[in-house]
Amino acid sequence: MNAEVSEPLILVDRVGAITRVTLNRPRAINALNTEMFDGIDAALESATGSNAIVLDGAGERGFCGGGDIKQIAFGGDPRALFGAEYAVDYRVSASPIPVVAIMDGIAMGGGIGLGGHAAFRVVTERSRLAMPEARIGIMPDVGGHFLLARAPGRLGEYLAITASEMGPADAIALGFADTLILSERIEQLRDALAAGADPETALADFAEPVPEAPLLAVRDWFDPIADEALGSVDAVADPVGAIVALLAALESSADERALATAETVRGMCPLSLAVTVAQLARTRAAQLDVAGVLEDDYRVVPRLAVHANFAEGVRAQLVDKDRNPQWIPARVEDLDPREVAEILAPHPAGEQGLGLPTAG
Repeated sequence: MNAEVSEPLILVDRVGAITRVTLNRPRAINALNTEMFDGIDAALESATGSNAIVLDGAGERGFCGGGDIKQIAFGGDPRALFGAEYAVDYRVSASPIPVVAIMDGIAMGGGIGLGGHAAFRVVTERSRLAMPEARIGIMPDVGGHFLLARAPGRLGEYLAITASEMGPADAIALGFADTLILSERIEQLRDALAAGADPETALADFAEPVPEAPLLAVRDWFDPIADEALGSVDAVADPVGAIVALLAALESSADERALATAETVRGMCPLSLAVTVAQLARTRAAQLDVAGVLEDDYRVVPRLAVHANFAEGVRAQLVDKDRNPQWIPARVEDLDPREVAEILAPHPAGEQGLGLPTAG
């Protein structure tokens, strides 16, 4: 019998002072589907009276590898699925009962949406975080631009356009996590929280010193290049011009690291890259909060999800696994500014947003 079918996809356990919510799809690195969003929502609702909600993932591979993108790409209703996901992400961020997210192992895409906006965000020595959406033809969503926009310097752009991974020290330095705890001590942490320990105090008691973050060194060479390129173009008004300028600056650099980065970026979806630099710039300029970014995601990402690029990205990365997507168009220089503008346009008449309580 298939254990994934026979067992609930969300496990909820009231243990002492906490409600423990566990993503229970370990064979798929706890990839999120619509049933799981409903389960998480119900679990958060049931936590009334708890001192904390502990959110974690089953299995040894990771907290959450992201959303079940095959469900979206091949038959799912993008607006319904993303709407359910973003509503849960917001609920985690706004929960009156503090959520302690334990992002042990892999936490990517949708996993960042759940863990990255929690009140207390834990990583372990095994954690690997990323927003790899440009690799599959969409953009960093689940409120990811809120975090990327607040990363030091231009590291938000760097992570978004390269789909680079963060280790635990990187995740803390870039604002995606707060506390490093050894994986072997996570059970002890849960026990302490269940016994009624104050979450902030317990996390401080179990925290490890955070080593130097390797990604911070990227700023030394990337920030000057990106500042000059993006400082000359309004990425909100001219996203195509912005990504073209950034790639040209990387490719004209004498720094081998910049040239290697440009080669990586050339493999990403051009449409995703343009949309991403626009949304990062908008998030900063408008000082959007989590709700505001999720509202933007809900407007933009379903449009990308019905584009041929998304199905092609999923095919290349997850179905055929040839890692050779044929993007339309193949180069950022060939993007149609009008198409990008349509992706970024406001909701048309009759199309509703999520209705989240955004700042301002």
